[in-house]
Amino acid sequence: MTTTSRGYAALAGITAAAVAIGAAEPVAVLTGARSAPLIAVGGLVVDIVPAPLKQFAIALFGTYDKIALLVGTALLLAAFAALLGVLAARRLWAGLAGIAAFAALGVAAALTRAGANVLDALPSLVGAALGALALWLLLAGPLQPELWSWSPPVAPERAPEPVAPEAAPEPVAADEAREPVPAGGAEVDPEGRRRFLTGVGTLLGVAAVAGVGGHWLAGRRGVSAARQAVALPTPSAAAPAVPAGADLSLAQLAPYVTPNSGFYRIDTALVVPQVDPATWRLRIHGRVRREIELSFADLLARPMVERYVTLACVSNEVGGDLIGNARWLGVPIKELLDEVEPEEGADQVVGRSVDGWTCGTPTAVLRDGRDALLAVGMNGEPLPVEHGFPVRMVVPGLYGYVSACKWVTELELTSFADFDAYWVPRGWSAQGPIKTESRIDTPRSRNRLTAGPVMVAGVAWAQHRGIRKVEVRVDGGPWREATLAPTVSVDTWVQWSWRWDATPGEHTLQVRATDADGVTQTAERRPVEPDGATGWHAVEVTVR
Repeated sequence: MTTTSRGYAALAGITAAAVAIGAAEPVAVLTGARSAPLIAVGGLVVDIVPAPLKQFAIALFGTYDKIALLVGTALLLAAFAALLGVLAARRLWAGLAGIAAFAALGVAAALTRAGANVLDALPSLVGAALGALALWLLLAGPLQPELWSWSPPVAPERAPEPVAPEAAPEPVAADEAREPVPAGGAEVDPEGRRRFLTGVGTLLGVAAVAGVGGHWLAGRRGVSAARQAVALPTPSAAAPAVPAGADLSLAQLAPYVTPNSGFYRIDTALVVPQVDPATWRLRIHGRVRREIELSFADLLARPMVERYVTLACVSNEVGGDLIGNARWLGVPIKELLDEVEPEEGADQVVGRSVDGWTCGTPTAVLRDGRDALLAVGMNGEPLPVEHGFPVRMVVPGLYGYVSACKWVTELELTSFADFDAYWVPRGWSAQGPIKTESRIDTPRSRNRLTAGPVMVAGVAWAQHRGIRKVEVRVDGGPWREATLAPTVSVDTWVQWSWRWDATPGEHTLQVRATDADGVTQTAERRPVEPDGATGWHAVEVTVR
């Protein structure tokens, strides 16, 4: 097979894969977005990839980690498909077997997801069947370009006898000239090549239309309209007003209240679950004396409280931005737990999402009086779909991986000895209280400053303990106490500022915070695994 024919074969394999993926999308509209092969296999990768690699992806791509995963999966699929195309050009059955193997992987990934049923296998099966048909059409059927039909070896010829000038052959007319024979003996069929490329273009176009159309139809089946129809109740206990001066309104400084559009999102859902509030149910069960089940209407009918709470991801590196502060509306979880009456020894409440993800929260924390909520509202509107609509958990003082269950459908009372939530078998701590931390927002690293007064500012947090003091130092010198802005409560972060008389040169600024318990954040640099990063945040700047 020539280099040219290998390229055409690889193109055939990639086209067949595109047809398979595109054709599966409209079918997944009927069976659920999570059953689409690319999403199902991507979800399987999320579940089995080692924790260090997963953390590397979050550190590198941040909130775009899911897009990066899907793009990476698609590129790997394209490489695999190109190889199958080359194999299939020699032995068609090998390419078809490869497609069957990919279909089996897609089926297995779809059927092993939480809440799956036998119909979830359909997108992978239908896609594989049409992908196999496309491969046959391009390599063995009517679209086959005959680029790899080998000519038999030609025996060496004797050297020709000298030809008299008058016997020289007539020149060949241009329209009678044949295309050159590629090295290796394969004759190129120009008409077949045009037929092949036209077929490739047509199949890719059909795949694109099917994929985009399926995605559009899936969007039409979303719950955006249902969310817009939700009328949030007036809270029986409104959030305290944000005090004047809580937001310093400085350039580069994170606002005191994070807008919904800018709130970080880290979870394992490659496609955002679309949960209809009309059919949503919350079951509270397990080691309880009285099991209860609530509808969304039941939840909205209960007295609700509104509170500002800062949430943080355990994957947040020192100085990172996987943290945000919002005004949440919801039902106190303590009241629900009091109703079900947990049994002795039920020291863990497992929150279970509609997609099967779990987090384990200490029962005692949910009943100690803090504003742990089953939230339905965020910053004055129903929860955004990507942040857990219709209902999610919000617990001050705990990292999200042990408390912030989105799209929650179950609260199960159990014990830490009996059940490990999603992240625990993957190397993370069973309990994750938030560490005392601080961050410099302005100036940023590599900023070029003018000598003279410079306002250094940032945020510090120690949810449910509060911040007592923030200190800044320059080039390892003495610590200088910063000014704390007022804050709503100990459950939110606080902005701080410090006036620095900057001198020319290269400088390093560092910050540390002390919480209300008198504990100063440690200088020891530790990674996020297994229960949150530690260390002092530092920025390097140039002053002219």
